[in-house]
Amino acid sequence: MPEPLEQYRIAGTLNLDRHPCLSDPATYPGFQQGYEAFKELIVERVACRQAWTLYKFGYGDYLFLNRRSEGSATVGLRALSKSYEQIDHHLFVEGAGRCDAYACEILPDHVDCFREVFGRAMDFPAEYCYAAVASRWVFRTFPDAIGLIGADRKMRLINRLADCEDYRRYLGIERFTDLVSVPQRFACDDLLATERQVARQLENARARLFLVGIGHVKSGLLHRLKRYSDAVFLDVGQGIDALAGIIDTEKPFFGGWRNFSVEAPSLYAELDYLSYVPYAFLHPD
Repeated sequence: MPEPLEQYRIAGTLNLDRHPCLSDPATYPGFQQGYEAFKELIVERVACRQAWTLYKFGYGDYLFLNRRSEGSATVGLRALSKSYEQIDHHLFVEGAGRCDAYACEILPDHVDCFREVFGRAMDFPAEYCYAAVASRWVFRTFPDAIGLIGADRKMRLINRLADCEDYRRYLGIERFTDLVSVPQRFACDDLLATERQVARQLENARARLFLVGIGHVKSGLLHRLKRYSDAVFLDVGQGIDALAGIIDTEKPFFGGWRNFSVEAPSLYAELDYLSYVPYAFLHPD
């Protein structure tokens, strides 16, 4: 498969994705200019000190919002243990439409799914959210203002990784300002309980920009975070996995990412690796 066209490359990243649409200049002609506008907007929103949310839409969100128990939206797998009929699913559908801006991968079938769900065009390619992390632009730009919101087990791992000087130097930060946790599994079972858990953690938070990767609960929760902080909430999805050192480098724009690890087996026990295959699985003792 041919490499992506130059217009779809972003400095400081390597994209190993070889989807045919990335060889077509008509897929997203303004990709480079749009990325600059995206970065300028994030800087502007953080400076404004007014809460703002960006929702990153993926095919799994399409399945979840349409009550289709498939892939990441499979009942009993990750997002929910209850059937869609047993949760307040309408709160997720309504909430998904209440964010301030939306991103979607430029793959044509994903764009079609986005339009079907939201009835509008996306504001930005989701690739910008990945690249902001993968290039480490976001850390260079806001070195003292970044918090994370993600699965509890991943937050514990990242907290330990942040003790490593090499890790901090790689990112270009001294510390994450705040680490906010949601349940790794079944956060959608009780949306209000998950919201209360996050709200308590945001009470004294100091971050002006939160990178968010919380799975499907974001559809009901992301817009509500504005009640508890005046920060910018940027949905970066598996960007949180990169920070935990468990990103599949085949994922868009993470081809050059360095996955850090620590000698602490208990932190990796029962961790949701998504599509990443740990070295220990490939090379058992």
